[in-house]
Amino acid sequence: MTLVAILSGAGISTDSGIPDYRGPGGLWRRDPGAEKLVTYDAYMSDPDIRRRSWRMRRDSPTFRAEPNVAHRAVAELDRDGGGAVRVITQNVDGLHQRAGMPARKVLELHGTAREVVCTGCGARSTMAEALARVEAGEEDPPCTVCGAILKSATVMFGERLDPEVLGQALTIAKACEVFIAVGTTLQVQPAASLAAIAAEHGARLVIVNAEPTPYDDQADEIIRERIGTALPVLLKRFHES
Repeated sequence: MTLVAILSGAGISTDSGIPDYRGPGGLWRRDPGAEKLVTYDAYMSDPDIRRRSWRMRRDSPTFRAEPNVAHRAVAELDRDGGGAVRVITQNVDGLHQRAGMPARKVLELHGTAREVVCTGCGARSTMAEALARVEAGEEDPPCTVCGAILKSATVMFGERLDPEVLGQALTIAKACEVFIAVGTTLQVQPAASLAAIAAEHGARLVIVNAEPTPYDDQADEIIRERIGTALPVLLKRFHES
């Protein structure tokens, strides 16, 4: 059974209406100051940053987005392909799972935007509940258990990735026969290094991305076409072979 690992970045979700971050029209290029809203130290120390962050979450297209053809193609490969598929995603939108990928087969390196976590007691609840409180007038809703600061259950700048999740991702990268990096600039570490680790351990490395990446010279195949068009064709080819 062939193990196919898919590392997905923001580019896979742009067709769902969620803008990327580092592409030509990405959020960080359009508004460099927006990075502060997802930087841990700034978020924890500045109530105004937190209020702006909650407004950003309230208005985010993430929670209105639906899986697109690329997400569905990944889920179809897992369901119908007769092989083992694992998704390692840099995204926090949960669209792989909503497209039909079993949650146990999706590693969310940067956490999830669909939950919130208390920075004091660690209590977790849904983002929908927190945003309902924002809509009701709480500009910076505290934890309902202990009163400490709430944050999105995502990995902010300045926070470490969950070592258990990262360890599982490393194991998959070393074990897979095919590693497909799709919609990611492969610039954010340590996620980006997974592509090189897979190649070093003998995997066929395929990169599907509009822009060049630092790992293009290690790839067996590079696809620059639109992800919504290219990925379903690519995965169908792997299915048939």
